[in-house]
Amino acid sequence: MKKAIAHFGMCMAFTLSCALSQTSPGFLKELKFGENNLGGPRLGITSVIGDGKLVYDLKQKNIGRFISQFGWHFEYQVQPEGDRPSFVIQLTPLVAGVEYGTLIPSASLAMGIRLPSGFEFGMGPNAIVTPTKISTALVVAVGYVLDYGGVNIPLNVVLATNPDGNRLSFVFGYSINRTSK
Repeated sequence: MKKAIAHFGMCMAFTLSCALSQTSPGFLKELKFGENNLGGPRLGITSVIGDGKLVYDLKQKNIGRFISQFGWHFEYQVQPEGDRPSFVIQLTPLVAGVEYGTLIPSASLAMGIRLPSGFEFGMGPNAIVTPTKISTALVVAVGYVLDYGGVNIPLNVVLATNPDGNRLSFVFGYSINRTSK
């Protein structure tokens, strides 16, 4: 019985010390973060590269290797206080192929980092509905965000890799920084 009471006391002391360690002692500086909504319209052009199955499928539907892109970009950014890199999650649904009289929907979810200089990079999954099937790809993106008087102008190059065929895109748009702190 004494052992059980001793173990219970040690467990309570451990639990209490863990709970107290979750508070910020005066000697530790608490970091502050800002959250930004940088959503906005996007447009671009995609080139289907290589000679894979995707090129063949597009040719069967009279769609060329160069395809327009139009859509909207949803972005959530967490920015540490000061001049530090931001952590970014982006969802970009796009519609392509309007110049061919068809709609080819796709969506990408990219997670990455934006440096204070405006350079950004990220990667994540992509899904595209081609004329014959729904396929997935890995997207890798690099880019730069220009600040034009409070309006952000992102310029991105995106590579989507898939065994059926790779796609290389240039996508740009704009957003107005709506910050919540």
